[in-house]
Amino acid sequence: MTEATTGVNKAKTAKHSAFPFGVPNYEMPKFDLSKMEMPVAFREIAEKGVAQAKNNYGKIQAAAEEATDLLKGAYTTAAKGATDYNLKVIEIAHTNANTAFDYAYELLGVKSLSEFVELSTAHARKQFEAMTAQTKELTELAQKVTNEIAVRDWRHGETKESNKVS
Repeated sequence: MTEATTGVNKAKTAKHSAFPFGVPNYEMPKFDLSKMEMPVAFREIAEKGVAQAKNNYGKIQAAAEEATDLLKGAYTTAAKGATDYNLKVIEIAHTNANTAFDYAYELLGVKSLSEFVELSTAHARKQFEAMTAQTKELTELAQKVTNEIAVRDWRHGETKESNKVS
């Protein structure tokens, strides 16, 4: 009985091939191109295509380098401008904090309601004037950075145009 069972197991485990004549070969045939004759017209077209591709690659490379330089300059200017702006904001925050502490200290010395109203009104007026001046400073600083970037881009474009004319 073991022989009959072994024979059945062997029949079940036998691999069946989907291709009766073996696995097909899908490799590309290899041609020796050095021995093949190319028509002259085909060769000329290929040479023109290669020359045009090289020319286009050179133009793309020059444009990419120019864009990179422009972005580096704009980033440097923007980074410096952002640093200056943030330093100005910190300076303003420091000034405002000192003013608030001074106001709180003055409030401790108030003896009457009329003195409190007078002190509060004067403080509010000073704070409004300071806020107006601070906003003006920050706006001017932001405009300065924006103008520097724009002028840099404009000069870069102007230089590019003068190089084309030459």
